[in-house]
Amino acid sequence: MANAEQLKALVKSHIERDDQHFYSVAMQVAAREAKVGHGKLAQELRDMIDAAKARVSPANASANLVPLARPRSELANLLTVAYPKNRLVDMVLDTDVAEQLGRILKEQKHHLRIREHGLTPRRKLLLVGPPGTGKTMTASVLAGELGIPLFSVRLDALITKFMGETAAKLRQIFDAISEVRGVYFFDEFDAIGSQRGLANDVGEIRRVLNSFLQMIESDQSHSLILAATNHVEILDYALFRRFDDVIEYRLPSGPQAAKLLQARLGKFAPKPFPLKALTAKAEGLSYAEIRRAVDESIKEAVMHDEDRVASEALARAFEERRKFSIRMNDKKAVQNHAGSTAS
Repeated sequence: MANAEQLKALVKSHIERDDQHFYSVAMQVAAREAKVGHGKLAQELRDMIDAAKARVSPANASANLVPLARPRSELANLLTVAYPKNRLVDMVLDTDVAEQLGRILKEQKHHLRIREHGLTPRRKLLLVGPPGTGKTMTASVLAGELGIPLFSVRLDALITKFMGETAAKLRQIFDAISEVRGVYFFDEFDAIGSQRGLANDVGEIRRVLNSFLQMIESDQSHSLILAATNHVEILDYALFRRFDDVIEYRLPSGPQAAKLLQARLGKFAPKPFPLKALTAKAEGLSYAEIRRAVDESIKEAVMHDEDRVASEALARAFEERRKFSIRMNDKKAVQNHAGSTAS
């Protein structure tokens, strides 16, 4: 174990908030343990140190984000910042997605050690799948697990009608990606990532896509770059090889819907709890739609001074969400048809 001088040095560096000295002394302790034959303990200490180095506290991160916080700064119009507390255990996922995210987190928590060997941890991710299946939640979870800020890119502020302006704004975002480690999230990415040459393609968007391809390929930062889309079929093929991982999200299976139902209802679960029947009612709904239906049912129970949700009320909430989803899909289909006709 650590000797007296090392213990004093650890306490002193902690009090003075001298992280680098703390890590240095801790590594000395790990080396000493390895030397006396305590290999497992030494490895555990090194892993803990690597994980600590990979984390950025919200307070320290905020110090680097002053330009983003200024209302007049252009970056403040392009990025919104948050410090999520979400964890991977908060998500209900299928096995493949859970394994992919687990591997990404493991590599990120050891990213410094991986880079020391000339390798690059996974950090450029393309998230694809229907709305409400966990893509946005994934961005929050990765930021929460790693203790780094989440920056969401505002595409409405990024994309303009003026030639060259969008690419210039994109350059600012990638400069921020290099300067401040975080999770940078491009939602509804198909707005800039659609195939070049589509009927509704415009020259400025083509130039923006070309700029994005160049910037993401040359980016060597320590940040994570996430792009999410509900329409993977219209993405430009050149995009896929720029990402380290493509993660595909699906609507929940029966067991996943049941697990989400139980977790979300908690103490408000109906009694008796017809889980199988209610899960069948939720079939075809996304995770987000199931959560909303459950939350609506809980609010009804609370407003009526009930301790539990009524099964009938929950089934009715699922049906309402289903009808709403159908209306939205029909409306979107009409808009898409009108757009293709106009082009």
